[in-house]
Amino acid sequence: MRKIGIIGLGNVGITVAYTLFTRGVADELVLIDPKSKKVRAEENDLKDALSCNHFHTKVINGDYDQLANADVLITAFGDIKATARTDDRFAEFPINVEQAKIVGPKVKASGFKGIWINISNPCDAITTILKKTSDFPKNRIFGTGTLLDTSRMKRQVADYLGNQDPKNIGGYVLGEHGNSQFTAWSTVSVGIRPLSKYISDSSKYKKLEENARQGAFEVISGKGYTSYAIATCAVRLIEAVFADAHTIFPVSVYLESLDTYIGYPAVVGANGIEHVEDISLTTAEKESLSKSADYIKGNLAKVGY
Repeated sequence: MRKIGIIGLGNVGITVAYTLFTRGVADELVLIDPKSKKVRAEENDLKDALSCNHFHTKVINGDYDQLANADVLITAFGDIKATARTDDRFAEFPINVEQAKIVGPKVKASGFKGIWINISNPCDAITTILKKTSDFPKNRIFGTGTLLDTSRMKRQVADYLGNQDPKNIGGYVLGEHGNSQFTAWSTVSVGIRPLSKYISDSSKYKKLEENARQGAFEVISGKGYTSYAIATCAVRLIEAVFADAHTIFPVSVYLESLDTYIGYPAVVGANGIEHVEDISLTTAEKESLSKSADYIKGNLAKVGY
């Protein structure tokens, strides 16, 4: 039985739930949120779709005790209103720090032993706090990190080149899931060829990188929140865990060398983070990664972590 818990049923959390439901990824889906009326409504809405869905998923209006035998846990708590007038994901930090300090100990007390994937922003910092407040093994808790940012970068490159599937684009956005992130252009390719074979003007790279970085806020300015892309990323990670796929994703993983959770390529499988990849970066890219790590750690230090 594939049992998945979701803590936080805002726009992102419930989109993750719906995607899991329609794809048949979960046999049991546990919905947890302090707003009991909201949980009941989402539970009923999903259950009303059961007779028309291709898959059967048991939807549970749950609490933390339901997580004891869960295989995967998603945390997606947050307050989108905090980022409504800014392009800084750390705007949610004061609110989500307090939530993380509540959620971490409750998950620990539940006896949950599965794989924990955090979405809540700022992703790297909140993943760190959840790990520390729950004493969870660092390989079994990680964040979505720069997976979504990488997907946005691939879309931007594919659109610029024209007539390209974003899946044809390789490479990574690394660092914070936020403003200090950067595209490691030395890793980016189109099929088997480096991107430099297609784009030689450095100013084009800067524009593509900025478009990818600001992608979320363009969506938020139009619809008030993001949901589909991040939910798709989270579900893809869950699928990799269940399949023991050993797929490489740029997720928020603990890097020993930088002493923080940060977006970096890692192999995801049944044990969560199977191992962190050793990728070759330019000197400038290494400096950007270090600066991004310092930014994350600096913000954590302000709240005692």
